[in-house]
Amino acid sequence: MNNFGQITQTASFVPDKAVTNDQLAQIMDTSDEWIQSRTGIKERRITTTENTSDLCIKVAEKLLEKSQYSAEELDFIIVATMSPDYYSPSVACLVQGTIGANRAMCFDLSAACSGFVYALSVADKLVRTGAKKGLVIGGEVISKTLDWTDRSTAVLFGDGAGGVLLEASETEHITAESLQADGKRAMSLTSGFTAVNSPYSENETSQSSYLSMEGREIFDFAVRDVVEQIKKVMNQQNKEIDYFLLHQANARILDKIAKKVNVSRDKFLQNMDRYGNTSAASIPILLDEAVASKKIVLGNQQNVILSGFGGGLTWATLSVIL
Repeated sequence: MNNFGQITQTASFVPDKAVTNDQLAQIMDTSDEWIQSRTGIKERRITTTENTSDLCIKVAEKLLEKSQYSAEELDFIIVATMSPDYYSPSVACLVQGTIGANRAMCFDLSAACSGFVYALSVADKLVRTGAKKGLVIGGEVISKTLDWTDRSTAVLFGDGAGGVLLEASETEHITAESLQADGKRAMSLTSGFTAVNSPYSENETSQSSYLSMEGREIFDFAVRDVVEQIKKVMNQQNKEIDYFLLHQANARILDKIAKKVNVSRDKFLQNMDRYGNTSAASIPILLDEAVASKKIVLGNQQNVILSGFGGGLTWATLSVIL
């Protein structure tokens, strides 16, 4: 008997502190009008005490509470993040230790804003090869990676986490997928550079560890390469798409993509106005909100497109029956 991954629960968690555009204008040269007109973002959540693992632990606890499963029943925990607490241990291991998922294999996956979609694809393969249930979480504290004097990046991002419980099903739910990367364009978005540093190192560098992004290059990449990938996945099926849940980077990007794939903009769900760009967390937060609002009802066989894109460069699109 073949098993396939099915999303059976969703959850999300964001910090309490909301920072509006007007509040940012008090500490940098920007304005609410400038930010909204270019991005669609009105505010974002910024953590004051919690690190990435703290946000992800909250999501894991919510998923277990909703499902009424014991943590010991989990076979795996995958956390997609580009802002971990440590190089080691992984965020996933910190989650496992806190919730008591003693049987679960754990690892982090680094694919920036595509991370959750990459991780969901990997988790589906784990289920297809014998795993019964596990957690896939996207979590970020991007605020700790930002140069808060740089308005070109600091106004864009926010902190948060979201995730899903993936369980074995006899029915295939991830019906089409495309995962891509282009390392030749890697320097278009960088974060957390760590220089060679030892008593024997000869390198000298002044490169910043702050997040840095070539905004125009990323915009063009999203409305060109990502559009082609979404079209490819759409063409692999004959079922109508109910909703498109794309990475929440910029409202103008969603406008352009909707037009290019010739789909009503109403089908492209959006919440970056309240959370900003939360990188790997953006799609699972959006999905959880759609479930909470009843736009998406798990088990109702709705067909959705999940598509993430960002640093790497990476981009990943799945067609998922929910």
